[in-house]
Amino acid sequence: MINLTPAAVKAVQRFIRGSETPVAGLRLVISGGGCSGLQYGMKLEAEKADDDWELEVEGVKLLVDPMTFPMIDNVNIDFVDTLTHTGFKFDNPNASSQCSCGSSFSV
Repeated sequence: MINLTPAAVKAVQRFIRGSETPVAGLRLVISGGGCSGLQYGMKLEAEKADDDWELEVEGVKLLVDPMTFPMIDNVNIDFVDTLTHTGFKFDNPNASSQCSCGSSFSV
């Protein structure tokens, strides 16, 4: 299960409405990098891949590849807008450590 806060849902829906092309869903992906070793990625996806996990959370369709899903199962995604940081913040119970900005982690 992946959780989106109301602020995250609102932000994603705004990005989908603003997209110039049709959107099949929001892709969540983990890749190498970031200050903690792994980093979160998000992008609006035009098509679902055959092996994607497809989840609907609060009306938002999420697309997650099979390698990413175990690393973000039970993650909580928020959208923050403060003087010092604007963007998505991930709270991942699977992470053994994560950076203070919440955009990278290690397992």
